[in-house]
Amino acid sequence: GTPRVIADPSQQPLQDTDMIYQSDQLTIQRLEGDIAELNFDRQDESVNKFDNAAVSSLTAALDALEAESGIVGLLVTSSKPVFIVGADITEFTSLFGAGKDEIKPFTSANNKNFNRLAALPYPSAVAINGFAMGGGLECCLACDFRVMSTAARVGLPETKLGILPGWGGTVRLPRIIGVDEAVMWMATGADKKADAALKAGAVDAVASPEDLRAVTLGTLQQAIDGKLDYAQRRARKHGPLPLNDTEAMMSFFTIKSMVAQQAGKNYPAPIKVVDVIEAARSMSLEDALDVEAEGFAELATTPVAAALVGVFLNDQLLGKKAKGWEKKADKKIEQAAVLGAGIMGGGIAYQSALKGTPIKMKDINQAGLDLGLSEASKLLSKRVDRGRMSAAQMGDILNSIDPTLTYGGFDAVDIVVEAVVENEKVKGIVLAETEKEIDKDAVLASNTSTISITRLAGHLERPENFCGMHFFNPVHAMPLVEVIRGEKTSETAIARTVAYANKMGKKAVVVQDCPGFLVNRVLFPYFGGFNMLLRDGADFQAVDKVMERWGWPMGPAYLMDVVGIDTGVHAAGVMAEGFPDRMQPDFKIATEVMFELERFGQKNGKGFYEYVADKRGKPAKTVNEEVYGMIADVVGERVEFEREDVIARMMLPMAIEMARCVEEGIVGSPAEADLALLYGVGFPPFRGGIFRWMDTVGLAHIAEASKKFAHLGKAYELTERMQEMLASGETYY
Repeated sequence: GTPRVIADPSQQPLQDTDMIYQSDQLTIQRLEGDIAELNFDRQDESVNKFDNAAVSSLTAALDALEAESGIVGLLVTSSKPVFIVGADITEFTSLFGAGKDEIKPFTSANNKNFNRLAALPYPSAVAINGFAMGGGLECCLACDFRVMSTAARVGLPETKLGILPGWGGTVRLPRIIGVDEAVMWMATGADKKADAALKAGAVDAVASPEDLRAVTLGTLQQAIDGKLDYAQRRARKHGPLPLNDTEAMMSFFTIKSMVAQQAGKNYPAPIKVVDVIEAARSMSLEDALDVEAEGFAELATTPVAAALVGVFLNDQLLGKKAKGWEKKADKKIEQAAVLGAGIMGGGIAYQSALKGTPIKMKDINQAGLDLGLSEASKLLSKRVDRGRMSAAQMGDILNSIDPTLTYGGFDAVDIVVEAVVENEKVKGIVLAETEKEIDKDAVLASNTSTISITRLAGHLERPENFCGMHFFNPVHAMPLVEVIRGEKTSETAIARTVAYANKMGKKAVVVQDCPGFLVNRVLFPYFGGFNMLLRDGADFQAVDKVMERWGWPMGPAYLMDVVGIDTGVHAAGVMAEGFPDRMQPDFKIATEVMFELERFGQKNGKGFYEYVADKRGKPAKTVNEEVYGMIADVVGERVEFEREDVIARMMLPMAIEMARCVEEGIVGSPAEADLALLYGVGFPPFRGGIFRWMDTVGLAHIAEASKKFAHLGKAYELTERMQEMLASGETYY
């Protein structure tokens, strides 16, 4: 490996005799008492991870260690604040086009390493000082003893990426903590704190960060002295699971049905974990690892794995972009304000206060303030009930929301988010009035969902300090925030607004101003497809079922009820005006009939469906057959549509409109566009996003459907750029 450069001359280099192996990934040195320390300390990054370079380094280090005589024990440590974050996900993406036989070698090199680590002729103990995730935890499981810092977290999150642990996790973890617990760890992919890991038996001891090294060395010394039996632990990890056939049959039957129910049919990885453990239950370690490698390779060739890994990498890209904006922000947002204290304003105030930015909440009447405060209070109480916060903490957060009927103190605010009614005239007046009350340098943002930011800026004297900051309902649950740049919006205003969104724990996507911005602009062609299906005789319940089976959390009729039919009709009008060639229907739509009958959806208990509060006060959806009579005049005679036709008619207008948004530069990249739909409207994650879906089914398939439904109008017509891509065989990713 490459020798280290020691910059500080006072840091004396180690005696050559002490250093057994050294590279820019890790070192092995001999400590007092003939203990060897394997220390992970990657030189070019702030975290340790198992990429190809680290795996090769570990192989070379084990060669050196096995050749070293007189060692009595191995201490495994990390010099980074995290132990090892896992494999390098970016190296996975090249595997997705590969076949199973090409994927297997990906896991075998490090499996050999971990097997060698586990078979050293003396005991090993690992000090887990920070996150040990995926391959990081699998490395720890190969050691004989595990000591965990109270500040650390461990977990096997692979199923969240559509794959399963590939370096022995499905083999060693069940043999250490039992099948039921191991399956829960892997099927959920959740990370565990030290106390939970100790209780499960995944680690042997827990220590404070400052005592971690001493406790781990002490544990190792006890094993060296024969007070702790490490041979027996090894035998347990190498042998079959301690279950007879009857126990195994009962146990796996129960586990499978539970995992299947929770994971759902669109996510094959959690069930595959159970299958792999079951198939290998009576095998030795080597044979069990072969079964695991086969399972890993099978999952890695699925479109679900490609989609979920894609989402993970897109999310990292989005995070990097957001951090880049934050670096450009010339000052921090220390104090915020929100105008309009309804459910939305209350939700924004709650989120801001929860994440540590005090906020003023202004309304024109006391009833509004009471509603906003009760919304924040309700959300905080839920956290207290679930044990996620103390009553005292709840009190502090509520105290950092300052309800007010005046602009008093607004001169000290860094950002104001306007969330009054979705009416251009009202917003214009409120924004102009607010601008006079705030510092010349403060950012003014509008939480509008459809009104042009450039037009709203026309009411202001400092349009450069104004942008859109569009939250999605319910604010606390939906991760997305669209930050919208108007014609005159400055970089500074965008940078500070993104920094505030980051601080609120939100995913910010920066988009250009246009009718509906990004998410609503592509959502309404989807609703347009729905309205045409109803016009042509489809049953709204049947359409909902098809789209829910396709993966949407709710079908279009149910979604329209949740969005609010009044909101939907208003937004559809804005889109129709903005894009008349493809979003202006030439027939009366069912949604409009609902609106005229004052059926606004969930908010007043009746829309396409009807809603009655259940025992927990949540609106439960019920069907009222009379609704069919209400819309009878605007819908065709009942027709049964093919499932594939329903999907194509719903999804094509959305996909094509999103392609336009990327082509026009409304959104920066397919990656950001895909995440915006995932985080803003619940696009099915296992499909990876709309561009990932188009890549998966292929543009040829999209073009064929476009031709089939050309008679439905321009919304179904591919863009010129899409036709070019089809001809040249290009893909979005």
